Amino acid sequence: MSGAGDDDGGRHNTTPAPSPAPRGSANPDGGSVGDAGPFPEPSDTAGAHTEPVGSEEGHREAVGAEGGRPARAFLKGLTSAPLTPGVILFAAMIGFGALARDAGFSAGQAVFLTVTIYQLPGQVALVDQLGRGAALSAAAFAVVLTAVRLFPMTVVLMPYLRGSRLPRWLAYVGAHFIAITVWVESLQRLPRLPPAERLPYYLGFGCMLLTSTAVATLMGYHLSGAVPELMRAALLFLTPIYFILSMVATAQGHGDRWAIVLGGALGPLLFLALPGPDLLLTGLVAGTGAYLIGRMANSPVAKGDGDKETHA
Repeated sequence: MSGAGDDDGGRHNTTPAPSPAPRGSANPDGGSVGDAGPFPEPSDTAGAHTEPVGSEEGHREAVGAEGGRPARAFLKGLTSAPLTPGVILFAAMIGFGALARDAGFSAGQAVFLTVTIYQLPGQVALVDQLGRGAALSAAAFAVVLTAVRLFPMTVVLMPYLRGSRLPRWLAYVGAHFIAITVWVESLQRLPRLPPAERLPYYLGFGCMLLTSTAVATLMGYHLSGAVPELMRAALLFLTPIYFILSMVATAQGHGDRWAIVLGGALGPLLFLALPGPDLLLTGLVAGTGAYLIGRMANSPVAKGDGDKETHA
């Protein structure tokens, strides 16, 4: 039996075998030997059965390599609602349900407002305006004013929802979920996920919170007689308190911290001086001032002075 080094006649072949090219050397067909080029290194499973690229199994493996299946990420978001913010939001919506009943709304109307508006200040403004007999156009304008704050929040959050294989219109549906609780929690959770999982996870997360707020609104509506007026007001106040504390905990840089300080200082003063556009003016003045302070603190001159003090 001839060995690997004998020819057909049993004569020894003295031609030396070509030495393997080192890793990273040029490959005449493109790429490099040993790299992920057109000719990758053979693996130990070279003879194993592999699915073709276009098959269903191959597609599932490709999707899994990019971060998992969308359904699995959706279920993960559906079952990972935050406990503390979720309880706070649930309690606040109980207060809104009681408020809607006192204003003369039906249970179906209260739940409809929660599902469609899905931002507590706008819901309270609409119920308050219509309860006082204001025109529908004036009530709608009040809701729009309360929703202006959601525009920059949406601009900040939507880039995190890119990179998924899901249809783009689902990202627009997900924009409806953007409110204080969802926005704060998403900014903490989405950056830790692979891009392919972010949108389905976010949709599951938003669906869970939307469903819980609808249930809480219905509970508050039917418990209206058992909830004192002072407690209803306290429940409605839980959401802004949670938002302020979350902003303080997640503030990064001089601009974020000064925005909280200036907004907290100017808000009450502008409310007493200009009770109509006080919220918009507070955001404009405090936000602009905080931005300028942040730019000045991050300027090369300020950083140079800090370095000099450190070396001194």
